[in-house]
Amino acid sequence: MKKLLVVVDYQNDFVDGALGFSGAEKLDGPICEKISQYRTEPDSDIIFTLDTHGKNYLSTQEGKNLPTPHCIAGTHGWELYGKTGEMCAEEDIVIEKPSFGSLELMDIAEENGYEQIELVGLVSNICVVSNAILLKTTLPEAEIIVDAACTKSFDPGLHEKCLDLMAGLQIKVINR
Repeated sequence: MKKLLVVVDYQNDFVDGALGFSGAEKLDGPICEKISQYRTEPDSDIIFTLDTHGKNYLSTQEGKNLPTPHCIAGTHGWELYGKTGEMCAEEDIVIEKPSFGSLELMDIAEENGYEQIELVGLVSNICVVSNAILLKTTLPEAEIIVDAACTKSFDPGLHEKCLDLMAGLQIKVINR
């Protein structure tokens, strides 16, 4: 079975930087375990996404709605966090995405015909859900999985609602 792990935006600014929140740092170990697991499985790939903005962030639509500069390309906040960042290997695909969802990720998923795609990372109710829904739309017969033990939000209530929403869209939510 062709499988893909997507590590969504596990970047310094979402863990302990501009938009960081308590508990996000605790995902580093479980995400690393997941990466190690996928590295041993045949026919499995790993993609890391990076929320990526320019210095003009505050003049963008997102910047007007969330006026906190974050994940500015090339800064420490933009880089992958902790051991997860250290585990990003040369053979992994890294996608810089300027918005919540990534059309490049959808293209790669479709080209490779993944039968199972698992998402982990941050933030559950923004970028994780956006990409999970886009992947379900792109590959409706693929099993799309979100590991609740490897994602979080700055708002626990929105996190739970988001997990419910994804489950309602036939995205498999595990370890809840």
